Amino acid sequence: MTKTNSVNIINRETRQVIIESARWCSSRLCRLRGLQFRLRLKHGEALILVKDKDSIANSSIHMFFVFFPIAAIWINQKGKVTSAQLAKPWRPYYASPEPASYVLETDPEILEKISVGDFIDFEDSN
Repeated sequence: MTKTNSVNIINRETRQVIIESARWCSSRLCRLRGLQFRLRLKHGEALILVKDKDSIANSSIHMFFVFFPIAAIWINQKGKVTSAQLAKPWRPYYASPEPASYVLETDPEILEKISVGDFIDFEDSN
């Protein structure tokens, strides 16, 4: 996968762009901050939290200090969606039942466009 500041999220089978310019969060600080202390997401805004290898524990998230519900979508190194959940504010723990390296955090509407088992590609948006 890529290591840029932003990527397009693309359905591998249909080649449909699902999200344009998702922020690529591979640094520890970016992953730690995530969406905490934000009041809302702008339309089409998304983060991808990036880890080096597939894991359940290392790809888990919390919703402390996140004041709105989000879609949390876990994607493994092969690009397979392993879990897609509605994450609610102030909940202590969300995780994929299968190991994943990427967590896409965005507007809950995306849950209508992405399903477990789909394959996703990340392409440079620059």
